[in-house]
Amino acid sequence: MDRYGTDVLADGGWKKKAPPPQVVEALRGVVVEEVASGFVGAVVGVEGRMVRLEDRRGKVRVFPIGPGFLIDGKAVALRVPKVQPKSAGPLRSASGSFAVQGAKARVARGSRIFVEGRHDADLIEKVWGHDLRIEGVAVEYLQGVDHLDEVLRVFEPEPTRKVGVLVDHLVAGSKETRLTDAAIKPWGDTVLVVGHPYIDIWQAVKPERLGMKAWPVIPRGIEWKHGICQALGWPHEDQADIARAWQRILGRVDHFGHLEPALLGRVEQLIDFVTA
Repeated sequence: MDRYGTDVLADGGWKKKAPPPQVVEALRGVVVEEVASGFVGAVVGVEGRMVRLEDRRGKVRVFPIGPGFLIDGKAVALRVPKVQPKSAGPLRSASGSFAVQGAKARVARGSRIFVEGRHDADLIEKVWGHDLRIEGVAVEYLQGVDHLDEVLRVFEPEPTRKVGVLVDHLVAGSKETRLTDAAIKPWGDTVLVVGHPYIDIWQAVKPERLGMKAWPVIPRGIEWKHGICQALGWPHEDQADIARAWQRILGRVDHFGHLEPALLGRVEQLIDFVTA
């Protein structure tokens, strides 16, 4: 036995050509990386022999259709998609999942997802609404995590009626963490609480969508939403101003790519939990 192995060049393997890239239709929503520039974006349109890609910051670039792209690290060649019937809907939902065409909303399951407030529910509906209707999952809001204990006692979770909870600013040592730990203790595996690190769900929208590099830092003692509106030069005198500000922010969200990953993973985790 040759302790050093055989000659790696003996079979002429070095002369073999790489297999041709897989050909993929440039359908709207397909996420690719353009090799030469490193630009990563979702297909948002095809014009002649050019494909338009939009990255997670909303920047759009145009590239020639053909080879030179990657999907999940594998080489692909894009091609002009076949003409779709005008009645055909989007192939993917706003959450990035495959859209189910023509399906009616499923009768709601016994399980529920609870969120802290109306703004959280608005955002989840806009991005995951299609998925939730297909799965038959209702989203309700708590009007603050302080009410979680009471809500769970009324709901009485059980294995066929699970509860998933999304909490703002769920970080170690926070008030939210102490309240949720106490509230879920009696219910075991029938309740799952997950959270994101943001002070408010507004921060889960990428700041680039509003033309900012980062969300403003608001000093303690100033109500956060009012402080944000003030820092951005928006009206902030009353709750109606705050509501209009939220609609302005929500209007800049079109799909999952406009949200921070720290929120995306948590919502997907809750949907999986209550539908398992």
